[in-house]
Amino acid sequence: MELPECPVCLQNYDGDSTIPRVLACGHSACQDCLLKLPQRYAQTIRCPACTQLVKFPPQGPSVLPKNIDLLSLCLSQNPNPNPNSNTSKQDHRFFDFLPRFWSDEFYASWNDWVLPNDAVLVDKRVDEERGAGFCTVFWGKIDSSSKWPCRVCFGNDQRVSLVRVGSLMGLGLDDPNLKVSYVVRVLKCLSGMREELRDELGLILRASVRQCRKMGKVYGLWGDLDDGFLYMVSERMDGSFLEKLGDLSNGFCGEDGDGLSTDGVSGFALIGIEMVEAMVSLHSEGFIAGCVGFSCFSFDYLGHGYVDMNEVLVTGRKIRKSIADVELEVAIGDLLEDNAFMSPELWLELLQNKGTGLERDKSRYSIGYSSDVWSLACLLLRILLGKLFTEEFPNMIEEKGSDYLTLHSIWTERVSSLLDTQLGSEYAGLKDILLKCLVYDPEGRPLLTELRKCIRELITKPQFDLASLDGAVQVSTSCCIILGELCQFPKELSKTQQEDALQGREAAVEADFGPLKEDIVDKNLLEGLFEGLVKFKDLQGHRDCITGITVGGGFLFSSSLDKTIRVWSLQDFSHVHTFEGHEHKVMAIIFVNQEQPLCISGDSGGGIFVWGLSTPLGQEPLKKWYEQKDWRYSGIHALCLSSSGYVYTGCGDKSIKAWSLRDGLLECTMNGHKSVVSTLAICDEVLYSGSWDGTIRLWSLSDHTALTAVGEETSAVTSVLSLAVDRHMLIAAYENGCIKVWRNEVFMKSMQLHQGAIFATGMEGKWLFTGGWDKTLNIQELSGDEFHVDPRPIGSIPCSSVITALLFWQGKLFVGYADRLLKVYYCGK
Repeated sequence: MELPECPVCLQNYDGDSTIPRVLACGHSACQDCLLKLPQRYAQTIRCPACTQLVKFPPQGPSVLPKNIDLLSLCLSQNPNPNPNSNTSKQDHRFFDFLPRFWSDEFYASWNDWVLPNDAVLVDKRVDEERGAGFCTVFWGKIDSSSKWPCRVCFGNDQRVSLVRVGSLMGLGLDDPNLKVSYVVRVLKCLSGMREELRDELGLILRASVRQCRKMGKVYGLWGDLDDGFLYMVSERMDGSFLEKLGDLSNGFCGEDGDGLSTDGVSGFALIGIEMVEAMVSLHSEGFIAGCVGFSCFSFDYLGHGYVDMNEVLVTGRKIRKSIADVELEVAIGDLLEDNAFMSPELWLELLQNKGTGLERDKSRYSIGYSSDVWSLACLLLRILLGKLFTEEFPNMIEEKGSDYLTLHSIWTERVSSLLDTQLGSEYAGLKDILLKCLVYDPEGRPLLTELRKCIRELITKPQFDLASLDGAVQVSTSCCIILGELCQFPKELSKTQQEDALQGREAAVEADFGPLKEDIVDKNLLEGLFEGLVKFKDLQGHRDCITGITVGGGFLFSSSLDKTIRVWSLQDFSHVHTFEGHEHKVMAIIFVNQEQPLCISGDSGGGIFVWGLSTPLGQEPLKKWYEQKDWRYSGIHALCLSSSGYVYTGCGDKSIKAWSLRDGLLECTMNGHKSVVSTLAICDEVLYSGSWDGTIRLWSLSDHTALTAVGEETSAVTSVLSLAVDRHMLIAAYENGCIKVWRNEVFMKSMQLHQGAIFATGMEGKWLFTGGWDKTLNIQELSGDEFHVDPRPIGSIPCSSVITALLFWQGKLFVGYADRLLKVYYCGK
């Protein structure tokens, strides 16, 4: 025979180290394990055998009675039941939380990058001709009045730049009956992106944090609900390069070729060093710009240079659009007009991707960090020589039979001649390294650190230089931005899509950012929330505010202040019957599932009516009970039913009363609250009661004794109006629009969900529904683990009246309103 053992440590009971102690529920556990079990609520523990919440003495488990019968049995069968009693006890492990709408990894990776919806004010917008917004950097500023918490601490009226990275339309979230939350729209957009596009976006976001000194800060992602696009938000400095220095049409060498003056040398060196260091910072994060222009650099108020990632993206998009739309010579002309430059190997790569036939033989080289060396050197030459440099810049076209290498050699000779004329022999070192940067073979170009050293020596030649000049950037992988997904321009739209774009619909946007993943349609409301399949049906008939909803026996029951209970068919939601007889307002209703199903209602006069549900439905109640009244009394405010056959009423006299369902006798009265008991809930043989006094009290259903009270420590009293309970979660809704969440008897979180009182709550698995005074039905996803709970806003359903009751049942959501209406929300095709 197996000997009795502790359900926690699995050790056989003995009279020494494993002493069985009896809990109020009747189960036993060893004294040591009871001492280590968490006491989440004051003076209570959960029985490790039945998980019931039971009283626990403040003196500890030693004052609990020993289970003498178990001890006698164990010692008689085995005098030494635990020879290895010093073996460490097994840890009690809690089960994992319910599955999430998104994986933990995805949510953790992206949620902190989502900026609040009201965080950004856009200065201006562009006309939505094809590609205009895709190839534009928008300007804006941070709205200092934003109250939302986020990972970034903004200054007052911080100026920002924005560039489009995705679309918030075409996500299947535009159900007219459901207003999906802002965060859900952004995360849904991200989850629907191509993986390569999302990975590239994540690299840029993370890189800006690590290299904030020379890369402009990227604050995060912001969704503009007005135009329906997702933007990457970056810091905008005091001014761009051209705003600081003008158009530099003549360069630092002057209009007449007088050469570099002393001031010109210093100015060129200071600017050049900042640009080179900014590019080194970009390379150190594994990025290759591919094409850079003056717009890609900005300067702060101290004159330090930064790479503006938004401008780099837009510059790359413009080039790819030009190559796709126009002839090559026009594309090069557009590039030079924007003072932007791209290395030969990248030109050839893009032309090859376009499908242009080029005889490339030995002219093709790999793309790497040296590609940016070529582009940056062209920018420095543009600063030195002005428009003379761009006028000599060749049209990189290779007609059939021509030699591109020869064209490039002729161009570099002309640039060398210009440098001889403008710089003379005094700056031969600068000339040599700039020409080396322009060589056709990328492997022959110098490192950026070598270029920086040469430019710095124009000002000073320090005896010691702390900069590392002994090698290239050591990064295992690299990402060329201009060849990446973020610069890929949308394909041509179909005629139907173009018509949709003119109407502001979503089909045109899908072409901009690729096809979105399709979700599976299901008939459950929760499955259809994001598919635009939420439908509703109005159930009319009540003449006053709905106060309660319950389901059972194939019927839907609704109670009202009009003193009636209406019965509806769950098949087609047609009206079946009306129970009449209450002389006072019906405040609460419950369904009793037994051999003879019942419906029980309570009113503001203290009447408890029991209605039979046998067909045909009768007009008179089977039983009537009445509570005693005194001067304090304001009726019944809540009802609930236990599995042991007791009906509990939350009353206006601050008490909870237990009634025998069999004979209608009042079994006991539970006192402790200091105001009206407004809501009741039962779970795991524990009765939870919420009151206008702001507290939640827990009662043992086995003997109707008080277990503990929650909320007494709070000085400010806010009425508890509704409770939602499951085995591991307690959620309380308050008069001020807040909810508080406890998990496994530990307080987890308090958060504001509504602007005004929350009158109704419902919980289904990981989904939480709340509604109240602000005429909004909010849907939250409860995510988290043993150590935290994170209610994530999923969406809201705008309503025309105050929400007073709700119930989620088998994929349908029933909502009662103060304007006498009852609505059924369901997933329909």
